[in-house]
Amino acid sequence: MQVNTTTNLEALNQKYEALSPSERISTFYTDFNVNEILVTSSFAANSAFFLHIFSKYGHAEQKIHFIDTKFHFNETLHYKEFLTKKYNLNVVDITPNQTQNNLAKREQLWKSNPDLCCEVNKVQPLSHVAKNFKVWASGLMRSQNEHRKELRVFEEKKGNLRFYPIIDIDPSKRDAFIHREKLPTHPLVEQGYHSIGCKHCTVKGENREGRWVGLAKSECGLHI
Repeated sequence: MQVNTTTNLEALNQKYEALSPSERISTFYTDFNVNEILVTSSFAANSAFFLHIFSKYGHAEQKIHFIDTKFHFNETLHYKEFLTKKYNLNVVDITPNQTQNNLAKREQLWKSNPDLCCEVNKVQPLSHVAKNFKVWASGLMRSQNEHRKELRVFEEKKGNLRFYPIIDIDPSKRDAFIHREKLPTHPLVEQGYHSIGCKHCTVKGENREGRWVGLAKSECGLHI
């Protein structure tokens, strides 16, 4: 379902930017039908915070989509199982084309052509799903990298309306919330990983500094 080009982004942003993340999500389900909404989670560093708010203030029938590239850390998959049970989530796995995924493994595509590796294992699989929804919600934050600094609560990209309910949350406030609510953190965070993606392209580092080290790359392609 393609977004209506007449959607008034400025009006949406003015309305939602004045709200807290919990208020944004509650309001979100009065402005949009749950069947129009795609919610994705990487089950990585920010996911407990993001999913806690969605599970508490969102819709009981909301599905959470996870892109299983087949290259995730085992810790991520275990964390996904833990959060799914803790928040009683309905998680749907999105998987890449098996032939392309096998080729990526065999050719170690993340070394020779990381953009193509992301394209076939993340971008294409999610694109096939996203076209069926009007609005896509995800846990992006401005503090994560330069590209995300300019994002607002609502954006229009690639035919979808994008909703970023925690985009403007200061990391210190997020961490204070996590501590206060005793939310479980990804096990790799304590080891120094602050942005966690596929194991081949992730090392320890602050914010997004541990992703695609040594490459002129800071995004997988889903959000640009």
